[in-house]
Amino acid sequence: MILAKVVGTVVATRKDDRLVGSKLLLVQPVSPDGEAHGASLVAVDTVDAGAAETVLVVSGSSARMAAGLTDRPIDAAIVGIVDAVDTDDAA
Repeated sequence: MILAKVVGTVVATRKDDRLVGSKLLLVQPVSPDGEAHGASLVAVDTVDAGAAETVLVVSGSSARMAAGLTDRPIDAAIVGIVDAVDTDDAA
C-alpha cells in the first residue's frame, strides 16, 4: 500500500470504455509525517476521496481487485481515506 495525498483530478474525454464513469485523481505519495516523496500517479477513486485528503493507494494486481475493478485496465486504485497516522518514535 502507498500512503498518498490527493493533489488534483484528471479529466480524460477519450479513454477505454471500461473507465467511463470512473473518477481519476492525481495523488502524491507521502511519508507517514506527510512529506512528499516520489512521483505523482493517477489512481481510480473507489472511496469518493476529496482534494487534499490523505488516502491509501494499491497498485498492480491489487488495484484490479478493488471494488468492481477486476475487468478494468488500471494500475492504481484509492481504497481508503486515512483519518490519522500514528508512528512509534521510541525506536
